Amino acid sequence: SLSAAFQEYLRHLGLQDFPCGLGSWNKSCLRGRRSPRRVQPGQEEALLDEETPEALLELLRDQHSPWALPRDCSPQDRLLREVAVLAPELVHGSKVYQVLKSLRMVDKGVEEVDEGVLQFQQLEELVLSANQISRITSANLPRTLKVLELCCNTVGDLEDLCSQPPPELQHLGLGHNRLCGPSQDKFLTGDFWPNLISLDLSFNNLTDLLGLVSQLSNLQKLRILVLQGNPLALIPTYRGFLVDSLPKLSILDDIYIGPDERQQFHGLARQPELSRSEARVVVSVGEMKGVPDPSALQQLEVGSEAPLITCSYFVTYEF
Repeated sequence: SLSAAFQEYLRHLGLQDFPCGLGSWNKSCLRGRRSPRRVQPGQEEALLDEETPEALLELLRDQHSPWALPRDCSPQDRLLREVAVLAPELVHGSKVYQVLKSLRMVDKGVEEVDEGVLQFQQLEELVLSANQISRITSANLPRTLKVLELCCNTVGDLEDLCSQPPPELQHLGLGHNRLCGPSQDKFLTGDFWPNLISLDLSFNNLTDLLGLVSQLSNLQKLRILVLQGNPLALIPTYRGFLVDSLPKLSILDDIYIGPDERQQFHGLARQPELSRSEARVVVSVGEMKGVPDPSALQQLEVGSEAPLITCSYFVTYEF
């Protein structure tokens, strides 16, 4: 589950280990925020070894320090480690859920978004790319969410995601999943996503261009759309039909839609017969190696009793 993966992530960060956390190495001035520690006889000298928050923070930032964060660490890693130095009580127990507005759990083997995620009451961005999520229940998503990225998972059904979707969501990333049209098109409307600005549906198995466009036209705030990598993108009039059908769209497949292009395709939306639901791909084979050349076989003599040898081959293409 996502909650279990997050707890494992926190253990890996070591937020309770030097120089982070509530350890004895913190300067005494921090104890005003937590229960005071009683000094036992003989411990007065040990207090002199405590460090100021600034000195502990320097141990995280100095690249020559053995506790320095890796150069390629995420902003989330850096934020949590530094908060664990400056305000360690905020990353202790369940309080850590209130610190993050953005949570990135990429390639962590997550299969389920469980109800424990609701503890992130301030969360606005949730990135779960490259995991193993096939279904996601929207009831387990914080209502404050504005960005949900599910790229490179195995999502094939949007029904559970659309049961109670976050009302303020502005970006939905579903690229490189297993969505098949037209059964999923009905979940991509303004009834479910009234504030959606950006939608990524790239590299799925969407085939019904006309049906999809009829649903997307209900997304009144949609400005960015990615559909490349779907079979429907092979249709010759694919881009022109979308540009003319969605006049509020600003970017399609990471390419800006300018006034000249919009004028070029003006009126194409009124000619749906040009956007056929099928495409023809012509493949030319220039050279084949590793198979016998039939023309090089010796011709059998007339009346020969030798058996006739026939060779046949086939080639498979995967798109």
